[in-house]
Amino acid sequence: MPRTDNRYERARIIGARALQVAYGAPVLIDTEQTEPILIAAEEYDRDVLPFTVRRGYDR
Repeated sequence: MPRTDNRYERARIIGARALQVAYGAPVLIDTEQTEPILIAAEEYDRDVLPFTVRRGYDR
């Protein structure tokens, strides 16, 4: 099932993941990228990130 995150959720997920990568977290994909933000965006696009978005109306 494809992700249905809005642009704000997408930005938050990629930003949080880029921070993790910048601090030395292992990269989840094989990539030629070296910038944490680009690595995080590619991981997001490949749908390999284990992030869950909890919205106010999902409770």
